Amino acid sequence: MSLAVLTSTFRLRSICRLQRIQSHMMSSRAEAEVLMEKVGCAGVITMNRPKVLNALNFSMVRQIYPQLKTWADDKETAIVIIKGAGGKAFCAGGDIRAVTEGGPVVGEQFFREEYTLNYTIGSYKKPYVALIDGITMGGGVGLSVHGRFRVATEKTLFAMPETAIGLFPDVGGGYFLPRLQGKLGIFLALTGFRLRGRDVHRAGVATHFVESAKISDLEKELVELKAPSAQDVSKVLESYQNQSRLDSDKPFVLEKHLSDIDRLFGGDSMEDIVRDLKADGSNFAGKQVEMLSKMSPTSLKITLKQLQAGATLSLQDVLAMEYRLSQACMRGHDFYEGVRAVLVDKDQSPRWKPSRLEEVSQESVEQCFSSLGPKDLVL
Repeated sequence: MSLAVLTSTFRLRSICRLQRIQSHMMSSRAEAEVLMEKVGCAGVITMNRPKVLNALNFSMVRQIYPQLKTWADDKETAIVIIKGAGGKAFCAGGDIRAVTEGGPVVGEQFFREEYTLNYTIGSYKKPYVALIDGITMGGGVGLSVHGRFRVATEKTLFAMPETAIGLFPDVGGGYFLPRLQGKLGIFLALTGFRLRGRDVHRAGVATHFVESAKISDLEKELVELKAPSAQDVSKVLESYQNQSRLDSDKPFVLEKHLSDIDRLFGGDSMEDIVRDLKADGSNFAGKQVEMLSKMSPTSLKITLKQLQAGATLSLQDVLAMEYRLSQACMRGHDFYEGVRAVLVDKDQSPRWKPSRLEEVSQESVEQCFSSLGPKDLVL
């Protein structure tokens, strides 16, 4: 074989080997469930499971938490930005199917570490900016709503649909939902009503609204800031919000129903709320009765009490309360049945036990809030 052929063969093999290495590196990066990098002044977290709408799983929680702790003490990191990959979702929720399949032991650890992460975000000293450009539900709400800044776009879809799967609006839902205007938070928690686009900002869930096409420019400007304060970040966000006129002329989707929501969702018990809705007779009230009839009766009662209590508690105490509730759900029936009906078999026909509000005793609800002793969540 000639020297020229040998040289050519060697080069070809080298190129092929380099391509395999690059392919492997790209594959490894693509397969990483969460990407964390330092860009300019910012620590940037990208949830990278677009095929499952960036659903939050155990390993993601265990990667994000220590990184936030590291950046909190890093003088070179001034702000944290969190976003989702794929263009469809920020984070569509926690990977609860994996939790139910793992059973009580997995559920005990997952909820403990997820809520600890939620509290870390809520008490973070540096500006924390969540770019909720896409579906933001359940666990994704916990990764965003407790941060200083939450930026919605026209692609944002917000909901806390947990009562439909035998759970409750956790990840601190008992803290932020009762602090929305009037009884709006109770309405959103019980019915799982979906807010879209600018309405997420109008409801008070997001702090700003920026058109999706401007998000990449916004992120670029944020990471290029030099040692920014929260006020500096706020000014940048406000400037982009002022440039975003999309849907500004449309009223809040629930505007004409806010007084009805305050009146009809102000009852002390679920029975009171359902009775008031049925007595009202309006089309709006009728739709809510129909929606509530599909939800887990146990979840509805737990959720109402959760929000009533959470209205006067700190985030720290709310998460401790919600941890008790999560473990009660792991011990019960409806959570597993809800996940089966909605996520596994997808027949959308859960068989709740008990099946009627009147059959859910006050005693059984109170037990869900009982101390777990040494297993309580301490933050």
